[in-house]
Amino acid sequence: MPRLPEGGGPLYLAIADALAADIATGQLTNGTRLPPQRTLAHRLGIDFTTVSRAYAEARRRGLVEARVGMGTFVLRSERAAEAATPAPSGLVDLTMNFPPRSGDGPLSQSLWAAVADLEHSGGMDLLLRYQEVGGTRADREAGAVWLGDMVPELGAERLILAPGAQAGLLALLTLLKVDQRPVAVEALCYPGFRALADHKATPLVPVAMDSDGLIPEDFAAQCARHRPALLYCTPNLHNPTTATMPLARREAIAAIAREYDVIILEDDAYGKLAGNGLPPLAALAPERTYHIASLSKSLAPALRLAYVACPDARSAARLTGAIRATTSMASPLGAAIATRWIGSGLAAQTLAAIQTEAEARRAMALRHLGQDGMQSARHAYHIWLPLGHGWRRGDLASRLRQSGIGVVTSDAFAIGPAPEAIRIGLAAAPDRATLENSLREIADLVCQPPLLGNLIV
Repeated sequence: MPRLPEGGGPLYLAIADALAADIATGQLTNGTRLPPQRTLAHRLGIDFTTVSRAYAEARRRGLVEARVGMGTFVLRSERAAEAATPAPSGLVDLTMNFPPRSGDGPLSQSLWAAVADLEHSGGMDLLLRYQEVGGTRADREAGAVWLGDMVPELGAERLILAPGAQAGLLALLTLLKVDQRPVAVEALCYPGFRALADHKATPLVPVAMDSDGLIPEDFAAQCARHRPALLYCTPNLHNPTTATMPLARREAIAAIAREYDVIILEDDAYGKLAGNGLPPLAALAPERTYHIASLSKSLAPALRLAYVACPDARSAARLTGAIRATTSMASPLGAAIATRWIGSGLAAQTLAAIQTEAEARRAMALRHLGQDGMQSARHAYHIWLPLGHGWRRGDLASRLRQSGIGVVTSDAFAIGPAPEAIRIGLAAAPDRATLENSLREIADLVCQPPLLGNLIV
């Protein structure tokens, strides 16, 4: 059952967009069989032709394939990757949110040299043996060094390695879920956590946001009304809005969580990237906060590694058991690479290079979209664009797709009614020139009324 926006553009496009969003968030995996067209039409209370057009549009985008006599299926990953190839115009899919390439010069060579050097320091053991669940002592100590400027008095005994933030969050939901009590989340929430909550049948309670992130007064109201067991939030460079909680608000959120006995899952994927010096919630409410710091946004997505700072050694031991039960262990090779990069200073150099490139791309976005209400933040490589001029998010995304540009509509994030807005990732473009072409195309479109943008001569 797709979540469809109220009103707006053609319904068949809204269904195709919802299908794309569910594939992007992992709610529909490769090879999943979709409902028969007549069945879906009956469920939605619409005519068969509309659903047929939606499935045809999804096939045109390369999202699904129809098998005669069998049904319609989500495409396998390699087929989907081929279908997502950018248009010949040089424009690009801006739906992804990963660090920008910072060049292939001496830094890149040093990073690879550090990887190659593992061969001479027990590298075969990394490939041929199982390692400790939760990470070796050396790997956990490296993680404590990496987070030392953010989480005070963090020792290796409180730190656990997880195979990515998603795996860490899965283990935490498995470990901490209390009966059927809900989880409080930002009204615009990371799609990966939404998918996990669906998987675990965990109800979510949205907390209102403003330009500074979670609103403490509404958090307190939702705690009094729904008694959530957990709060999941992103205090730094929030995805998708780029909001960062100021200190007073962090202190208020920590105090409310303590008053209502709420455990905090602090997803700080962007904390190192932000570099703002603000204390994390783990420093303000250390006895009830699990601080999840993925390396995907600040260093290298392919490492699939996240450091989880736990309240104490006992909770770290319990989380180790949950990771063993759910995802076994983080990659020993990935952990060894991260440890080598952190110890040699290469990780800090890479972070600085990512920040520099992110700022250059953000400045480009400000030039083209700053006058259109774009929301951004220092060192963020995604932007949030509320829509004006009468544009509906689905219509704009569809028009941009016709030009070879992919963006994410607010539906992927919204817990409840979705605002008219889109998220644009600035790092997916392979170079600045390609990004500039895409941003110019977006700016030209959003500054004119939709009917003019759809004018056919």
